[in-house]
Amino acid sequence: MKVLVLISGGIDSPVAAYLMIQKGFKVEYVHFDNQPFTDEVPREKAIQLAKHLKQFGGGNTFYIIHHGLTQTEILKSLERKYTCIFCRRFMYRIGERLAEFIGAEALVTGENLGQVASQTLHNLRAESEAIRIPIIRPLIGFDKQEIVDLAKKIGTYEISIIRSLCCTVTPRYPETRAILDKIKREEGKLEINDIIDLRLKEMESLDI
Repeated sequence: MKVLVLISGGIDSPVAAYLMIQKGFKVEYVHFDNQPFTDEVPREKAIQLAKHLKQFGGGNTFYIIHHGLTQTEILKSLERKYTCIFCRRFMYRIGERLAEFIGAEALVTGENLGQVASQTLHNLRAESEAIRIPIIRPLIGFDKQEIVDLAKKIGTYEISIIRSLCCTVTPRYPETRAILDKIKREEGKLEINDIIDLRLKEMESLDI
């Protein structure tokens, strides 16, 4: 069975990909490039990580979405404290459309419950509601040290900790208890399908 891994360049998502590979899933990758709200380093790390995972049976196809353009639309129109939630919902929607196109049955993320503001139970529920296909979170119950230890074991840790510019759109006081009705009302200010269509039209595809 094929799954689509949302790979960021950080510590968690390549470990999640590895666990899925070990379970016998075929994985392909999509990276949401957040430039100009970060630098080019996360993109390059994500590509290196996907190449590294090939030794374990990882896939050969790597998709890049120009997500910074979506972030610009979010920042112009929507309430600031929900930025991380809107970001995730767009990533999931675009990932779902791409998964359907390539024949993947689910999305895979490196999310871990409570590790950052966007990953509270309330927020995960609000984010997941945006799509229909399953989101598999292999690390949901791991603590950070367990993830770090596994990253070191499989050789992804040193790539993941290469310094890069942190995302500059993260709000100072992010919402941690999202109310779904409020999220949907806010998103109604955007032409969601038009944004998704444009990101997919601009998408890059690499053989790794």
